[in-house]
Amino acid sequence: MKLTNFANLTVLGLVLTMTAVGCKTKPYQPKVITGPEEKPIDTGIGRGAPIPRNDGGGSRPFDTGGGGIAPNTPGHVGWPENPDALKAQTVYFDFDKSAIRTKEQSKLEEVANYLKSNARAAVRVEGNCDERGTEEYNRSLGERRALAAREYLVNLGIDPARVDTVTNGEDKPAVQGHDEGAWSKNRRDEFIVLTPPR
Repeated sequence: MKLTNFANLTVLGLVLTMTAVGCKTKPYQPKVITGPEEKPIDTGIGRGAPIPRNDGGGSRPFDTGGGGIAPNTPGHVGWPENPDALKAQTVYFDFDKSAIRTKEQSKLEEVANYLKSNARAAVRVEGNCDERGTEEYNRSLGERRALAAREYLVNLGIDPARVDTVTNGEDKPAVQGHDEGAWSKNRRDEFIVLTPPR
């Protein structure tokens, strides 16, 4: 009888120990992004197709991965810059994405209207990321974000030679901080108006 009670207590002790060890939580580890963020969607954009619009029936964002229009070498080096003219049109992105969200598309339409009204001006699209991810990955993601905006503008009728792109990666945060409130403001494209020198 004593041996049976001892065996039962031993088994019960092992079960409790295994349960306690199995329920132990691991400390939070921030996500390190190292792979490709998303597969480009073949939408026909960049080949004369209309830009997808949200007609209320869906919320599909515009995204070709920036692959429909060839990247450019900034051709407006030394032109005077105006970072405030289109400040209100800053486009924000979802985490680890370069797709132009449906609710951000109207901002790009305003940028295109500005360029159409100011025929001599050009614009530099600066792609930015939050602090998460490797430096190399964030530079690549910032570039994809800038190219997505450039492609969108070109499909709105803007000459691609008028739109320069650069990536800042995580180097120029708009907001300091290490939480979603700061990160959501740092995942962005900014538009710097460039005017010809006099």
